[in-house]
Amino acid sequence: MFIRKKAKAAPVAVPAIPVMQPVGEPDLRGLGRALWRKKSTIVVFTLVAAGLAFVVVNAITPRYRSESRLLLEARESVFMRAEADKGASERANLDPEAVTSQIQLVLSRDLALAVIKKEKLDANPEFDPTIGGMTPLRTILGLFGLARDVNALSPEERTLEAYYDRINVYAIEKSRVIGIDFASANPELAARVSNSVAEAYLGLQQSAKTDQTRAASTWLATEIEKMRTKVATAEAKVEEYRSQSNLFVGSNNSSLPNQQLTEINSQIAAARGQKADLEARARQLRELVRSGQPVDSSDIANSESMRRLTEQGNALRSQLAEQSTTLMDQHPRIKELRAQIAEIERAKRTEGERLARQLDNDAKVAGDRLQTLTASLDQVKKLASQSNEQDVQLRALERDAKSQRDILESYLVKYSEASARDNVNAAPPEARIISRATPAAKPAYPKKTPTVLIAAFAAFALSAGFIVTGALLAAPQAPASYGYGYAPETYAAAQPAFVSPTRAQALPTTLPHMVSPPIVPVMQPVVAPPPLMSLPVSSIEQLAQSLRQSGEAGRRVAVIGNARNAGTTYAAIALARALAQQGNVVLVDLAFGAPNLSVVSTDPKAPGIAELVRGTASFGDIITRDQFSAVHIVATGNVGTDAATLMLSPMIATVIEALAQSYNHVVIDVGSAADVAVERFAPLARRAVLVAANPADPATRFAQERLLMAGFADVTLVAGAAQSAAA
Repeated sequence: MFIRKKAKAAPVAVPAIPVMQPVGEPDLRGLGRALWRKKSTIVVFTLVAAGLAFVVVNAITPRYRSESRLLLEARESVFMRAEADKGASERANLDPEAVTSQIQLVLSRDLALAVIKKEKLDANPEFDPTIGGMTPLRTILGLFGLARDVNALSPEERTLEAYYDRINVYAIEKSRVIGIDFASANPELAARVSNSVAEAYLGLQQSAKTDQTRAASTWLATEIEKMRTKVATAEAKVEEYRSQSNLFVGSNNSSLPNQQLTEINSQIAAARGQKADLEARARQLRELVRSGQPVDSSDIANSESMRRLTEQGNALRSQLAEQSTTLMDQHPRIKELRAQIAEIERAKRTEGERLARQLDNDAKVAGDRLQTLTASLDQVKKLASQSNEQDVQLRALERDAKSQRDILESYLVKYSEASARDNVNAAPPEARIISRATPAAKPAYPKKTPTVLIAAFAAFALSAGFIVTGALLAAPQAPASYGYGYAPETYAAAQPAFVSPTRAQALPTTLPHMVSPPIVPVMQPVVAPPPLMSLPVSSIEQLAQSLRQSGEAGRRVAVIGNARNAGTTYAAIALARALAQQGNVVLVDLAFGAPNLSVVSTDPKAPGIAELVRGTASFGDIITRDQFSAVHIVATGNVGTDAATLMLSPMIATVIEALAQSYNHVVIDVGSAADVAVERFAPLARRAVLVAANPADPATRFAQERLLMAGFADVTLVAGAAQSAAA
């Protein structure tokens, strides 16, 4: 505070107001000066650390790494597959779990022991420290429990521990390739062990497949012998039961009773047909003889006597015709010829009667045979009915024998395939080496240059940190009643400055948040506290550029004012229009207490969020356009008295999520932070824009802290008055 004199007094000396930091804020210039004063200490400490690191990395035994690679693939030829697998067009692809399983196989203990034995790693001091004698450092560390006591382990465990410490097996991403990396102080040994691990893995796979095939062959051979005995026993039971039951098999694999039934039925049908034929022929002959018509039939034509009588009759008719040309009808010769012809006809009728009687006799014989066959059929039927139950039992025995025989035949086929695959060694491993390891030219460990640089940087940061911490702890504090802290350099830099009495009168008589000190003379130096530091203020262009560069985090932003009439709506419109220059933007009005966005819409009376929540409008009805840009606008609509209910509706989050799926940016006008619960808007947008009419006002900082505590990931401050002018 300053004491003013008369208006026209001579210029007075007023101490200049030093620049001061609030309590809890570090004096950056003072820290910089403290670091500069201690620069020699920092440089020396950094160089010493770098030197020590250089000595240590050169003292460490270097390790060389060599890598070999395996490709997991099906190498079995289709011609060497089993008969059951030949129909498959492709072998199944390896999934990630199968690749991981193969990696564990490469790291298996049995494979490791085989490689150790092959490369004689158990006799190498690098893998067994006890061979060359324990170093003094390791002995001391072991005594204090800082290192493992290798003497407590067996030689095999010591070698395995060193082996697993140097090997690294991994899968190449998005492939079926496995890398085998091995490290050793000897580059030749590293390459040799890496290749040996790959070869041992292939040998282990092939041996496993060969052992599997050989085990299958052995098991099949045993089972075949058992099945042969079972088949022989089952077939013997079938034959024994058949002989006991007289169920012998005839032609076409049918039983004798069934075959007899078929044959007798055929004979009965033939006898019945023969009898009917004979009876019909006899009846026809009698009718011809009785009617006096010429007897012409197949039976008469086949009779020798009938043919002779016919020939005689024909000869007599020829003579009669010849004599009739010269002799009269009453001539004795004519009468004689006619009498002879009549006698021939009578003889033919007599022969017809005889043939008819013969056919009747044959028909009677056929009838007797039919009766005999019918009796035989009845007997065979009785026999067949009696053997049905025995036939069922016989078929059951035959089915059992057939199933046993089928199993034996399938075992024989599988045994032949397994024996052939074992003999021709047709079990290739399911992998092949695509890259063999070669000796490395440069050591992989330690990385000398990066290690030295990291040690130097760590020493530099550590020494600078100690100096900064000491400077902060040594800084004095202002009295608690003022609430400000002052650095020693600030007090030392305070020099008197002369101002006019008019300027002195313009100075404030009181400062906020301070207790007025007692009145002092004018010439007494007084140190005045500085004003509160203002928060950084961003422009609309800077904010829009930041949102575009933020990617997904900048697609949804909430515009909130720290008080009413702070220009929140104008800032939201200006931000949306700036974002619309490089993308599609929608501006949503959620300030239900004071909706304003509809005034810039092409359809101010269009429905909005309120109608959508109530279910009286759809998305297509509530989206309008800005009159002066390409921004799409979603107004509040007819809120009425439902502002609180609409704010609590879960439909709000669904609307914002749906708009975020269709637009590059969603700008939400929330309104004043004093009128709404800002915590409800934090899940809708990760970033917030705080619009303040006076950024230097302590209420602005309080509003920013409230937004951060509400859940917003980032809060950017803009000046409300400037945004109003821009809008």
